[in-house]
Amino acid sequence: MPVLSSPDFDAISLSLKVAFTATLLSLPFGFLYAYLMTFFQFRGKVLLEVLVNLPLTLPPVVMGYLLLVALGNNGLLAPVLEPLGVRLIFTWKAAVLASALVGFPLLVRSIRLAMSSIDTRLIQASRTLGAGSLDSLLTVILPLSRNGVVAGSSLMFARSLGEFGATVIVAGNIPGITRTIPLAIYDYAGSPGGEQAALVLCAIAIVLSVLVLLVHESLTRKLARRQ
Repeated sequence: MPVLSSPDFDAISLSLKVAFTATLLSLPFGFLYAYLMTFFQFRGKVLLEVLVNLPLTLPPVVMGYLLLVALGNNGLLAPVLEPLGVRLIFTWKAAVLASALVGFPLLVRSIRLAMSSIDTRLIQASRTLGAGSLDSLLTVILPLSRNGVVAGSSLMFARSLGEFGATVIVAGNIPGITRTIPLAIYDYAGSPGGEQAALVLCAIAIVLSVLVLLVHESLTRKLARRQ
C-alpha cells in the first residue's frame, strides 16, 4: 500500500496554504473590481477588463516569467522592494502571488455575474431611502452577491491548488519551501520508480478538488434557498 512521505505531506500542506492565502487576499480586490466594472462606466474600462482577464488566455509560464521580470533581484520593482526588505522570488509568497494572478479572473467573473443579476430597482430604492453608495454596497449588493462570492472563491481555490506553470517560474521547486502538489507530481513523473508516488498525489489532488466543488455546490444551494 503506498505511503506518503514527509515531503509529500509538506507539498499537500503547502498547496492548501497557498490556495487559501491566495483566495483570501484576492477576495476584497476581486469584489471591489467586480463592483466597479458592473456599476460604473469610465474611460479605459475595456482595457482594464482585457488586462485582468489576460491570465485566462496567456500560458501560465508567461505570467510567471513576467512576475520574475517584475519582482526579481534586478526586476522593475526592485528599487521599491529592496529598501523595504521584501523578497518574494523563490519563496512560498511568490507561489501565492502566482496563484492569485492566475485565479483572479475566475473569482471576478463569478462575482460580476452575481452582481449583474441584481435588480437595479432594489439599489435605487435604497438610494431613495437615503442610503449612500457604501450603505447600498454593504446592505444590498453584498448580500445579493453572496452566491457569486462563494462560487468565485471556490473556483479560485481549486485553480490555485492546481497551479503549476507560473509557480515553477517565480517560486521554483524547492522541497519543503515552494514545492506544491503539482510540482511534486512533476518530480515523481520524471524520476525512475516514481510512478506510484505520482499516482498517489494525483489521487489526493482529485479528492481535494472534488471536496472543494462539493462544498461549493452545497453552499451555493443553501444561499439560493435563503434568497
